[in-house]
Amino acid sequence: MTLRIGNASGFYGDRFDAMREMLTGGELDVLTGDYLAELTMLILGRDRLKDPGAGYARTFLRQLEECLGLAHERGVRIVTNAGGLNPAGLADAVRRLADRLGIPVRVAHVAGDDLTAAHPGSLAAHAYLGGFGITQCLRAGADVVVTGRVTDAALVTGPAAAHFGWSETEYDRLAGAVVAGHVLECGAQATGGNYAFFRDGDARRPGFPLAELHEDGSCVITKHPGTGGFVDIGTVTAQLLYETAGARYAGPDVTARLDTVRLSQDGPDRVRIEGVRGEAPPPTLKVGLNRLGGFRNEVVLVLTGLDIEAKAALVREQLEPALGKIADVRWELTRTDRPDAPTEETASALLRLVVRDPDQGAVGRALSGAAVELALASYPGFHMLAPPGKGSPYGVFEDVYVPHGSVDHVAVLHDGRRIPVPPAHDTAVLDAVPQPSLPRPPEPGPTRRAPLGLVAGARSGDKGGNANVGVWARTDDAWRWLAHELTADRFRELIPESRELTVVRHVLPNLRALNFVVEGILGAGVAAQHRFDPQAKALGEWLRSRHLEIPEALL
Repeated sequence: MTLRIGNASGFYGDRFDAMREMLTGGELDVLTGDYLAELTMLILGRDRLKDPGAGYARTFLRQLEECLGLAHERGVRIVTNAGGLNPAGLADAVRRLADRLGIPVRVAHVAGDDLTAAHPGSLAAHAYLGGFGITQCLRAGADVVVTGRVTDAALVTGPAAAHFGWSETEYDRLAGAVVAGHVLECGAQATGGNYAFFRDGDARRPGFPLAELHEDGSCVITKHPGTGGFVDIGTVTAQLLYETAGARYAGPDVTARLDTVRLSQDGPDRVRIEGVRGEAPPPTLKVGLNRLGGFRNEVVLVLTGLDIEAKAALVREQLEPALGKIADVRWELTRTDRPDAPTEETASALLRLVVRDPDQGAVGRALSGAAVELALASYPGFHMLAPPGKGSPYGVFEDVYVPHGSVDHVAVLHDGRRIPVPPAHDTAVLDAVPQPSLPRPPEPGPTRRAPLGLVAGARSGDKGGNANVGVWARTDDAWRWLAHELTADRFRELIPESRELTVVRHVLPNLRALNFVVEGILGAGVAAQHRFDPQAKALGEWLRSRHLEIPEALL
């Protein structure tokens, strides 16, 4: 017995026609949509400030207007976290849409994640719920299930537990579904999108992934026939490493052991995942807190030609009087210029000024006026990419943890009944896994200085203020070298931003992978825009571009 679960959205703003593509491209039992992220919750929170009836992903409703009839005809159930901060509101909106279209569907939703009232000062505070609220809705016959903040993998574990009749303590099976859900959650990232070795296939318009789940928790990751992109061990490995850390991948239903995952190519565009072990979940639930941190503004000044450093020093000195009372001032000089450049753009460097303060006036009009007044009175060639604005609000993300029992997890069925979802039956404190033995190092031989990316892939992302960088080798010989060469100290050497930060290395031999967590590199999270790449999306590609001594046998 196989359950075919597909995904049609990896974020709020993903490809609009993916839902139709997934419903018409092949067989499916369940179609999921992941619309939420840390930044999305802040955006929805600001929407709700303007309109208390808002707070959900409106794109989902527009997609459903085109596709609800298709899903009903094909018997495909839809499970989505597009409810955001207002799952009940979205569920009502789906019912109204179905009535208008004349389509008889049963709509349920999951409630209980909203803890904003218990965290004064937060714009949105939501617990990451597990999948068993979804399970209750589906077991009661729901055709569409809307949730708020559940874990991304819960969109798969919930339907799997409903379909196969799993209990809350069948940890190995649940862990297998968590791994499948983690691979699916980011949509086309599992089918060649954002992939280090994108030239291995046609990555122009990747299709969306699906999992063929089995009763024992194993699965095959694939995609509909004829869709773009490709699925291989590398694309699945990359997504498995994305926004994870060590061997224990904790969730509210189960802790999945990523060090037990086994991957094998099962045919063209088919990767089998098996062997996943699970453990009892930790005793607490993660709660994501979003709050407004103040106001932010920036200006990017263009410095062209000679005397770049002196020009930067002059304009900084000229602007200092306007910046003296601002709480946080950051300057960054990016030397994109080159000598004797053939174009003006390649002869120019960028000087970026970012300011933050609780007072919008301090970073708005005062800065704008000071910068614009320098137009004819500063360094030669003075101009900006754009004038500074009036200052915009920025958000701060942090996570806290609460006991399972402090959250009222409820399945609200299509007929209005409310079914409480009990907290985890058993829990286990989340201890670190002992570091596994490394493979024996390669034999000494000639080396050549070359980019790391010639022998290793990488994918990176954000978790609050931390970044993770997963790095994997594609061959056993490359893994033997990588495991010994790319230590935490070598990582700090290659990524200078991390030298004063804590960098933790996790070793995953089954995946021939290392996962690095860089603590604090993203400041207060993506909404605070602490660095040039605020979600660390390209941090892994920067690492791959760095040069080091690589055995010639691997090149």
